[in-house]
Amino acid sequence: MTYTIAIADDETDLLEAVAEYFEGHGFDVLTATDAVGFRAIVQERGIHLAILDIAMPGEDGLSLARWLRRSSRAGIIFASASGSPMDRIVGLEIGADDYVSKPYDMRELLARVRSLLRRLDQAAPAATTAPPGGTLPASRQVRFGPFTLDPQARRLRHRDAGEIDLTAAEFELLAALGSRPNRILSRTRLNELLGLSSSEADSDRRIDVRMTRLRRKIEPDPDRPRFIRTIRGEGYVLSTDDPG
Repeated sequence: MTYTIAIADDETDLLEAVAEYFEGHGFDVLTATDAVGFRAIVQERGIHLAILDIAMPGEDGLSLARWLRRSSRAGIIFASASGSPMDRIVGLEIGADDYVSKPYDMRELLARVRSLLRRLDQAAPAATTAPPGGTLPASRQVRFGPFTLDPQARRLRHRDAGEIDLTAAEFELLAALGSRPNRILSRTRLNELLGLSSSEADSDRRIDVRMTRLRRKIEPDPDRPRFIRTIRGEGYVLSTDDPG
């Protein structure tokens, strides 16, 4: 299978170098130097993953990511020359799956792209807008409260409200918890299940940010979670005991 990657970056020389490198490793690469061009290529061609420069003139990468998240489950990797912790935090809040600092080490970027695509593609058939992924075995569904988690269809359904819209990152986290319901999973273990590097300084922050976003979508009161509970000093657990 050939994966399609869309790259948005106003640094033309860098954009061309990254595109050439990834094409040389078997990827179909689409490029844009601004938000208008990026939107056009994504609407014309489905993509599996986007690499977005945060600090583009005009509409920036953060805004593009919000737009992409509304219409696709494609993986998102943010790129920033500043490398500031705030960029990382904002990116994760929006729904990014990973973050890299400029200037790129091409081999590291390739490794991150491949790792993300593996995570997104584990339990899914081929896709055009985004490669579905997941952590649960394809045949297993998990019910908790009023929700049913279906890893094969990559869906979370509420018995009254219907399907709940989750980003790829949120679904992966819920799937990781759902693969071991009623068992405490530490942040380190969740990083392992999600294929994230636990050696990075902000790895625990990534899990916590995703958890906050996920709870906002499924918990009646996110400040007092019933389904995804925090076990102080140990980690998180998806409880299937609460009938909701």
